[in-house]
Amino acid sequence: MVAQKGKDLLLKLDSTGLGDFITVAGLRSKRIAFNSQTVDVTDADSVGRWRELLAGSGVQRASISGSGIFRDQQSDAEIRARFFAGDISKWQLAVPDFGVVEGAFQITSLEYTGAHDGEVTFEMALESAGPVSFTVMP
Repeated sequence: MVAQKGKDLLLKLDSTGLGDFITVAGLRSKRIAFNSQTVDVTDADSVGRWRELLAGSGVQRASISGSGIFRDQQSDAEIRARFFAGDISKWQLAVPDFGVVEGAFQITSLEYTGAHDGEVTFEMALESAGPVSFTVMP
């Protein structure tokens, strides 16, 4: 993958539940992480007492976080309402020339900041709440 502009990485929300994803905010910084817990099956018969892991088990999860400026008041209200309701919604994270991560996520953190001589910005974190897919972009 060649170097890309950070602004091209988009966070989108399926606000209707019908698969129509819309960009909800201008993110200035973003982060996505995939994690997988391990299941330790080491026992007294493990060779050299080295740890053994059970393949294909454990809990997998994805985390998305970012900061930026809301696209408009409607986007701000939509995200705030979903946070306070504890809703789980479908989200997409599009990485141009790489792929699209899509799945159900819950907003786990929502913070607002602002300076007296600047705009109001936000920071948000999402945690996966079900299967997450990755589709390679052509």
